[in-house]
Amino acid sequence: MKTINPELTDLIVQGIQERKGRSIVHIDLSAIESSAASDFIVCEGTSTTHVAAIADSVRDYLLENYGLKPYNYDGYGNASWIVIDYGSALVHVFMPDERRRYNLEELWSDGRTTEIPDLD
Repeated sequence: MKTINPELTDLIVQGIQERKGRSIVHIDLSAIESSAASDFIVCEGTSTTHVAAIADSVRDYLLENYGLKPYNYDGYGNASWIVIDYGSALVHVFMPDERRRYNLEELWSDGRTTEIPDLD
């Protein structure tokens, strides 16, 4: 069984909320041996600039509050889907159309999904 770090997940969500990321979903994949990580945190932005700002916010927030740098990140080139790899957690920041196209919530529906309310 994979380890879960709820503090890491909470900090990721806070980083997303700092830049008003929308429709945040946490997918707990810890019971699925074939998953790439224990946790997926999925959200969306309203423009490519917003998507990049959300991803930057997550990276900055985790570095400042947790001293944690991502292992890798990708997608800044077109900023329609940016993924940030923290080992046990993968953060996916999407444009709405890309999110619907890839539909990670359905793809990983064996995991436990928790919707996190938007801050308004």
